[in-house]
Amino acid sequence: MMKTVFLSVLLLFVFTAAGLSAYAKMDNKPASQATPNSSQSDHVIRVYGPGGPLGPIKETAEHFSVETGIRVEVTAGPEGNWIGKAKQDADIIFGGSEYMLQDFIFNHSDMIDTKSRMELYPRAAGILVRKGNPKKIESLEDLTKKGVKIIDVNGAGQLGLWEDLAGRKGLIEGISQNINLSVKSSAEAIERWKSNSSLDAWITYESWHYRLQDVTDLVELAEEEKLYRGTPIALTNITDQKKEAMQFIDYLRTEESHQIFQKWGWK
Repeated sequence: MMKTVFLSVLLLFVFTAAGLSAYAKMDNKPASQATPNSSQSDHVIRVYGPGGPLGPIKETAEHFSVETGIRVEVTAGPEGNWIGKAKQDADIIFGGSEYMLQDFIFNHSDMIDTKSRMELYPRAAGILVRKGNPKKIESLEDLTKKGVKIIDVNGAGQLGLWEDLAGRKGLIEGISQNINLSVKSSAEAIERWKSNSSLDAWITYESWHYRLQDVTDLVELAEEEKLYRGTPIALTNITDQKKEAMQFIDYLRTEESHQIFQKWGWK
């Protein structure tokens, strides 16, 4: 009887000790292993930014992945749609203009490695009109004509764009009076353009035409009238793949990548 009790107590002690040992090992596991949330855990470079430069950056990323074997995931659109996730795993942030990335830095001061910031390629402003250009819009002056309805993006890299163009030619009042609708993002402008056929023109970047060729024609301004804005890019301070992320940024600045950007409407 005593022997049986002794064996039972001994077995209970052994199982309890084993359980405590296993728990201790789990509890001491590094946080990165317990909750893998970094881009390095799955070896993907994660890139975030506004929708405008999505086309060329995504295409360039595909070429880069084929050549290097390094995966790149590009997420683009209005900042509110992706900022929460970007704060957790972004390796790279790009902007739709220099001021746009600077605004991002103001709003998220600890997120960007400002020393890594550099410029990719500029893109010009132009006028998007309906297919076939039914209002016969050929110039900024034509946007002041009676009955022309303009959509304006008051943000998203286009803040003040039409005003800078119009101000050179004394057309601010005339164009202002024909702005039928102002929105805050290109995504909203596209939605309204597609749903409201009464809108005739949109002063924006030429590059948007290459994303919207099925619903727009492009009126290019004379070279001396064009305004250009940049496409900045930078590493984040939270990246744990600095070498690979910088390798992708360097790739974006190669001549091969430049040709891709030119195809999408950049200079």
